[in-house]
Amino acid sequence: MNIAQSITSIPRRSLHDELAEQLRNLIVEGVLEPGTKVPERELCEQFGVSRTPLREALKVLAADGLVTLMPNRGAQVSKLTLAELEEVFPVMGALEALSGELACARITDEQMSHIRSLHSRMSEHYRACELERYFAVNEQIHEAILEAAGNDTLSAQYRSLSTRIRRARYIANMTPERWAQAVDEHEQILQALQERNAASLATILRTHLANKFETVRDWLQRQEASTPS
Repeated sequence: MNIAQSITSIPRRSLHDELAEQLRNLIVEGVLEPGTKVPERELCEQFGVSRTPLREALKVLAADGLVTLMPNRGAQVSKLTLAELEEVFPVMGALEALSGELACARITDEQMSHIRSLHSRMSEHYRACELERYFAVNEQIHEAILEAAGNDTLSAQYRSLSTRIRRARYIANMTPERWAQAVDEHEQILQALQERNAASLATILRTHLANKFETVRDWLQRQEASTPS
């Protein structure tokens, strides 16, 4: 764990929100590993904050299911479980499908142009084998489709689950074959969106997430099989 290299300074103006967000990123990206105790003293030193705002931020993450608060023993990074993800992924798939349907009806030319540009950048990162940059732009594409859907209630529900999906994606290893498949699925997503084909886009988005879950499930099952009982 190299926490110092993964942390940036926090603006005092939005200390609470920024602290929770940085901790969330440390967990999602695997810097703070599942099942490990949150090193509160070290984090306080690195962030330059007291225990009070850190613990308030941990309460936010506990509500998101990212950490488990242990009375008088601090907090532990929650483990990803297959049972949890089997519940989360289908719900997220339904939200993705709905966002696609709404986006086809409401997307503006400017929004469509932005998504095409993001897709081009994502493809460049794929060809350069830049996985982290690919993931970052990939996420921006899904967020842009969600924004084009123009439904605040949908956005709130989507974002309440998206952290767990992101975390699973970062932790699970993606094979070259699955990566190529994901890029091909994004080509289909772009085409359906450009054609304003709501039914097709909804199906592709749902399938895209289901295939992502297969990758995560395979990884989790291998991890469980290799863990001594």
